[in-house]
Amino acid sequence: MSLNLGDYEAATRRAIKTFWGSRQASLSAQATRQKLDAGTRGAVTSGKNLNGFIDLISDIVYANGLPKASIQQKKGLVVLPGYFRPTKQWDLLIMNNQRLIAALEFKSQVGSFGNNYNNRTEEAIGTAQCLWTAYREGGLGDSPKPFLGWLMVVEDAPGSTTPVRNESPHFPVFSEFQGASYLDRYELLCQKLVKEQLYTSACVLATPATAKKTGAYRELSAPTGLGNFLSTLAGHVASEAARQRT
Repeated sequence: MSLNLGDYEAATRRAIKTFWGSRQASLSAQATRQKLDAGTRGAVTSGKNLNGFIDLISDIVYANGLPKASIQQKKGLVVLPGYFRPTKQWDLLIMNNQRLIAALEFKSQVGSFGNNYNNRTEEAIGTAQCLWTAYREGGLGDSPKPFLGWLMVVEDAPGSTTPVRNESPHFPVFSEFQGASYLDRYELLCQKLVKEQLYTSACVLATPATAKKTGAYRELSAPTGLGNFLSTLAGHVASEAARQRT
């Protein structure tokens, strides 16, 4: 069975437009209420900036053999048990016949690259480790191993593309971090999350603030690009669909 990704590039451009449009609308609404969060945090806390990607993921699932899958995104329905903590609320769950097919996280960063990069990195690693340990201990029932996905959208700006200096007084940092920008670091993070089998696939996209009208974005490499991310997900979904037919 060939995988069906549809015109995912056009869908991604629409998702990017939604991202920037929702972000601006959130900031404008908060400014009107005179409750603007510090810096650009108000746009991040609105929670709906990446809904366009949820639509794209849903289309991939339906087109690759699971037309009746349950796509969960409401707050009370995206909770999974953890091992190091009782529960974790994911951004998107894909369920089929009461089995977990996929769990996905969608994150973004606009400005404040230094502090937020560290937070996002620690969060991504901890979330996956907690879920896989819970899976090992039977916390997700007897379902086959689910797809775990991590997708990051980062503002393409001087603050994210300029090399960052490392300070490590006792031991040298790994060579791949030397001269790396925050965008480079996010690409390295995605590569390592998959290499260490914490996530089935991980993706980072860079998009300029001017992309509200064009939906412009770029991938940093094929392995961490959206095409690979969606192909891996589509393959996992198709395998689950084939399993049902046997």
